[in-house]
Amino acid sequence: MKTTIGISPENREVVAHQLAILLADEFVLYTKTLNAHWNLEGIDFHSVHRYFEELYTQSADMVDDVAERIRQLGHYAPATLKNFLQLTHLTEQDEDGNDSRSLIRKLLADHESLIEFIRGTINEFQEAHHDAGTSDFVTGLMEKHEKIAWMLRSHLR
Repeated sequence: MKTTIGISPENREVVAHQLAILLADEFVLYTKTLNAHWNLEGIDFHSVHRYFEELYTQSADMVDDVAERIRQLGHYAPATLKNFLQLTHLTEQDEDGNDSRSLIRKLLADHESLIEFIRGTINEFQEAHHDAGTSDFVTGLMEKHEKIAWMLRSHLR
């Protein structure tokens, strides 16, 4: 069925590809957050373990939202680990510490990386590709990552 939403097929394709990269980043970050939750050690285990659970729950919602936005544009979301690893900007984390500070630093760096990537797409989606909806969508997503980054940063003070 043809997608007719007032955005040219060419523009929808470019935006969907950028969102596919974002989806891969979100999925990799989700996995890294699960790793932090599962493998955390230390005196603050209980409270940080619960906090990481909140983070991976939020992350799962963001993954789903990005995939659904791609579908709204009439494209299929990448949905294999192979695709995600080919598309993502993020890297595997080193096994250099399972204490809360080490894990929080790693997650913070990834959230900040996503914030920078998303910020770079906002105007492009709106101005170059005439997609105000996706521009607004990623702005909201960026704000969620900014709040999480602030919270993670606050743990490190």
